[in-house]
Amino acid sequence: MPSITAIIGRPPSSTLISLAAVCHSPISTDRRPSPLVSTDSSLVAAMELLPEMAMINPSAAAISRRTHYHLVAATTRTNSIFNSSSLFFIRPPTTDPFRSQSHHLPPKAKAAAAVISDNLVFPDPDFSQQAHVPNFHKYAEMYKRSIEEPAEFWSEMASEFHWNNKWDQEQVYSENLDITKGSIHIQWFKGGITNICYNCLDRNIESGNGEKIALHWEGNEPSHHSSSLTYNQLLDRVSQLANYLKQNGVKKGDSVIIYLPMLMELPISMLACARIGAVHSVVFAGFSAESLEQRIIDCKPKLVITCNAFKRGHKVINLKDIVDSALSGSSQNGTYVGLCLTYANESALKREATKWQTERDVWWQDVVPNCSTKCDVEWVDGEDPLFLLYTSGSTGKPKGVVHTTGGYMVYTAATFKYAFDYKPSDVYWCTADCGWITGHSYVAYGPLLNGATVVVYEGVPNYPDPGRCWDIVDKYKVTIFYTAPTLVRSLMRDGDEYVTRYSRQSLRVLGSVGEPINPSAWRWFFDVVGNSRCPISDTWWQTETGGFMITPLPGAWPQKPGSATFPFFGVQPVIVDEKGKEMEGECSGYLCVKTSWPGAFRTLFGDHERYETTYFSAFPGYYFSGDGCRRDKDGYYWLTGRVDDVINVSGHRIGTAEVESALVSHPKCAEAAVVGIEHEVKGQCIYAFVTPVEGVGYSEELKKSLVLSVRTNIGAFAAPEKIHWAPGLPKTRSGKIMRRVLRKIASRQLDELGDTSTLADPNVVDQLIALSDS
Repeated sequence: MPSITAIIGRPPSSTLISLAAVCHSPISTDRRPSPLVSTDSSLVAAMELLPEMAMINPSAAAISRRTHYHLVAATTRTNSIFNSSSLFFIRPPTTDPFRSQSHHLPPKAKAAAAVISDNLVFPDPDFSQQAHVPNFHKYAEMYKRSIEEPAEFWSEMASEFHWNNKWDQEQVYSENLDITKGSIHIQWFKGGITNICYNCLDRNIESGNGEKIALHWEGNEPSHHSSSLTYNQLLDRVSQLANYLKQNGVKKGDSVIIYLPMLMELPISMLACARIGAVHSVVFAGFSAESLEQRIIDCKPKLVITCNAFKRGHKVINLKDIVDSALSGSSQNGTYVGLCLTYANESALKREATKWQTERDVWWQDVVPNCSTKCDVEWVDGEDPLFLLYTSGSTGKPKGVVHTTGGYMVYTAATFKYAFDYKPSDVYWCTADCGWITGHSYVAYGPLLNGATVVVYEGVPNYPDPGRCWDIVDKYKVTIFYTAPTLVRSLMRDGDEYVTRYSRQSLRVLGSVGEPINPSAWRWFFDVVGNSRCPISDTWWQTETGGFMITPLPGAWPQKPGSATFPFFGVQPVIVDEKGKEMEGECSGYLCVKTSWPGAFRTLFGDHERYETTYFSAFPGYYFSGDGCRRDKDGYYWLTGRVDDVINVSGHRIGTAEVESALVSHPKCAEAAVVGIEHEVKGQCIYAFVTPVEGVGYSEELKKSLVLSVRTNIGAFAAPEKIHWAPGLPKTRSGKIMRRVLRKIASRQLDELGDTSTLADPNVVDQLIALSDS
């Protein structure tokens, strides 16, 4: 059996797998290689990459004149992978190709571990050798099993964690993703009894890692006191808060809203809720009082956990004032919350300067430290809810995404381990806020389930200057750095000198999250930040998926800048056309997923019908991501952006209806339509077409007032980049706004407006164009 040293090819689609493997075996040198032949065009495409791979990358094979290399191609399937295979041969090179090509490489790449070709970035062979998944062959082997034997595959992953009782071995999972066959449902590890807090903390302590650092906290100010907690200390702090919550009547199944910045107390609060079986709902501290109020009314929490204030760069944000307004509004709307636990963050605001309601408000420091550091675990079913996280929806009302315990725990732990090639010696930093799903899965749960050391940073990554990230990396010897393309583009614009003044030698893996990263930013991230030696895990996933869905595995295969590459274990992505037909090979269309995975969300809080309609009705039998996707000739997946009415601004998904509602709430706004357009730094930005009420003129003051309305109703991150005056909006005769036309006008693609004859008033298009620069 030949040993496979590198594989590259098309990833799995729903009906076809094609893999090409460079293999070597001790064949006699006097045996003449057969010509390279294939009747499968998809294999030919894969094969064409192999000579290039072997030519410039020594990890592709131990190139030798005395060894013949075989190309193994495996095609398939309907329900299983690798049903048949064919063997092909490629002729060995007659010279040392790496040596002959090295003078064409940039200076950094010559000395670096990774090698770059025109469109492929190959991993360092030393890195690959020690990686969890060292090559495509290992990935294909694991992926094949995860698809063919999902129950066995995920049961083995789950067995790494503590369960008081195992799940039903005869039914590890159950699912129905076809709305035409009944109610949508997904279940994993039903009947298994566990607790995610126990697995994050107690289990690691029991394995001998109690004195390992769990969290490093870095304050907003570089000179501010930083602190660290070991796993033992973190468990003590979590148990104290959990006991306080129990003393105040919080029990299994109750909801708790957490409205905190990135203090230690944020992950502590999440873990404390999980320890006693309460359902936490973290609300990003950038949301407005109105947004917070809406979430309070929807989930009716037992209490709200917040702090008095925090600093973001130079700015002090009085968080308690926002909470006071939200609680007042929710009370007037019938939802009364009688307890607000407030952490005194005196580096931002002194206690005596904080507005206070004695009958409701309690200082964290006055009560939590007095509680016992021993708190019994509330054991929960694998399908009991863990958290509720609201995400933007196209109807204007945020959607309460519900994630359950068992499947989410197993999936986030596995994705963290493999997508970052996590090792026990790593120090990990994700710049995301726990108010978003990335902070849940890859700041709190995923890393701690793996016993990792995690950096938590309070401030903004470019404060007090654009070198702050690399100062933190050097300070804590960060090895894995995970951030958003928005930040990468922003730092790229600030110049290399803010990066190169720091060592960054500790870094070994980089990551990208929130939106597709454009190739130029990817290469800057790789070349400048990673010194052309750190693989980039360019991950695609969503709030709803719980964890990574399509992602590189560091060291396993060559990367293409800007591509999320191949699916994670157990994930079967498909690209369908408008009729829902799966497309094979090179194509572009709608990205869906067939069959469930453990980390999938189970419902929308209080609205299962909306859950089914939003995600499963467009293409029955599939989960519809709402994203467009392209698969290239080599099988790499490229995300092309949202196809619905949700705008992705700096990784924050914002519903157009939410922004339109905020604009129309302004007394001088008669009508508004919002679209997303490309932005150099943010990925997308919000472009708003606004029709003032009759008799109100256009003015800069009104523009500022409209933007303020959005900031007040939603948050600063949702503020429109551009207000475009609109005497009218392009509508069909049925009243539907033609957003396609608005996007073209906003993007200045006036030659691509298309047919406007179906509009109720075609003249409005010319009027909008004339006002483009007003």
